[in-house]
Amino acid sequence: MQEFHYDALPGRVVFGAGVARRELRAEADRLAVDRVLLVATETEEPLARELAAPLGERVVAVFTSVRPHVPIQVAEAARALAASVRADAVLSIGGGSTTGTAKAIALTTGLPIIAVPTTYAGSEVTPVWGLTESSASGTSIGTEQSRKTTGVDHRVLPRTVVYDPELTVTLPADLSAASGLNALAHCVEAFWAPRRNPISSLAAEEGIRALAAGLPAVHADPTDLAARSDLLYGAYLAGSAFAVAGSGLHHKICHALGGAFNLPHAQTHAIVLPEVLAFNAPAAPDAARRIGRALGAGAQANAGHHEGADHTGDTDPVRALRELSAGLGIPRGLRELGLREDQIDESVELVAPAVPVDNPRRADRAALREIIHAAWAGSVPATELAARS
Repeated sequence: MQEFHYDALPGRVVFGAGVARRELRAEADRLAVDRVLLVATETEEPLARELAAPLGERVVAVFTSVRPHVPIQVAEAARALAASVRADAVLSIGGGSTTGTAKAIALTTGLPIIAVPTTYAGSEVTPVWGLTESSASGTSIGTEQSRKTTGVDHRVLPRTVVYDPELTVTLPADLSAASGLNALAHCVEAFWAPRRNPISSLAAEEGIRALAAGLPAVHADPTDLAARSDLLYGAYLAGSAFAVAGSGLHHKICHALGGAFNLPHAQTHAIVLPEVLAFNAPAAPDAARRIGRALGAGAQANAGHHEGADHTGDTDPVRALRELSAGLGIPRGLRELGLREDQIDESVELVAPAVPVDNPRRADRAALREIIHAAWAGSVPATELAARS
């Protein structure tokens, strides 16, 4: 057995269909909070108010100015509201951007978070925060250049997470696919992230299996509650593995692209993931084998094979991931999300300083350009690059 360190992160998880409507008040009681700031997008505000209704007058304000990638101006406005109403807790109901806004509040205030995810982001079980700031010196978005800063702080880790698959049923199939593949990216990266260990790898492998089983089923029938449960379970495992193992090359690329060019978070992850996997797999054969095994097991489970089926573990993970993405209707390349080819070199310069030193393979600027161009074009030069090395 290899030597390793494992930091088990604190936090309470409540999982099950209907628990958000039944148990939210009890979870607030458990934390002994009296002045709750509710955070939700404008779109999800009616749902958030409905779920928070049992808290009654303990909900002292609602913040709905949630934006992707948490612009610093949004964070400051949310913090100011929390201070003005003397909030003693934050209740976030929504996807990754909503959770990220709650984390931005907790980062400077230390307020406890109760998170109720409605997507498969997984950030609700991680101590990772992210903020985006714009500068007038750049040219990528109009006259502004955006930069996303991320960090790790245990103050932003939600105290309680309430997972209710019923809340994800209305998430459209295309967004479910992108969000689920984002969660799958957390699992894949956990195999070679800086703080990887046998326990996080176990969670990651099981997360891939659950996500690979649930994604096609939800795509075929968005009302399939059992498949929705698989996705939410997989997202929880993905976030848990990512929280312990840390961030690797894939996330460095996606955070830079998303922050600088305002690309949609989940879709960007879904498109970039196969290219980074194709690049790293030759230098991480055990990880590639386990990722392929989990993808194969998930596909067999979705096809109706019984639980004890014999999984040979010889599934090509890159091919399986590409086939999964194609079957879910994920855009083929970042160009379909609005990234221009003349922005690829700028992207490389943004990512290069953040490349992890212990990535399975050395990712210099030439390699980064191959990966990002492949993700932009929807082609496979990263695979060819891996074969040549």
